Amino acid sequence: MSRIGRMPIAVPAGVTVDIAENNQVTVKGPKGTLSRVLPAEMDIKLEGDQIVVTRPNDLKKMKSLHGLTRTLINNMVIGVTDGYTKVLEVNGVGYRVTKQGKKLVLNLGYSHPVEMEDPEGLEAKVEGNTITVSGIDKEKVGQYAAEIREKRAPEPYKGKGIKYADEVIRRKVGKTGKK
Repeated sequence: MSRIGRMPIAVPAGVTVDIAENNQVTVKGPKGTLSRVLPAEMDIKLEGDQIVVTRPNDLKKMKSLHGLTRTLINNMVIGVTDGYTKVLEVNGVGYRVTKQGKKLVLNLGYSHPVEMEDPEGLEAKVEGNTITVSGIDKEKVGQYAAEIREKRAPEPYKGKGIKYADEVIRRKVGKTGKK
């Protein structure tokens, strides 16, 4: 049995969960509303202040969908109560980040500044050389943070580029001189 799928999801006060046909789950909370269509094979029930996900049989596909479905619902509940954040750091001489309205302007050593528009429902804050991406949808927050990082991924020799705050860059030794 899926250890994650078996666990019930606690619904905190102030959060309403609506399960429509075709497993259309809508979660409303203090930070906003998230809606998602989940696999139709899974049985999602609201029992009091808990959500329970069960699977119809023990086929390999059903086992994998069981834990996934439970985790997706849990991420929605956490998103509308606390929200998600990703912190990125910009390292490098002359690398700068500024915010102009809803635009993120990145000066990353290219011949032109890279401009990125904040997606719907997400907000990027800039403080010094750190960028904080926050929102209620875990998937969108992670995707936008990955797109920002992709503009200049950290390199292994000097560690220049954009990296996640909790990321560790494996450093390499540079060239050695001839004798």
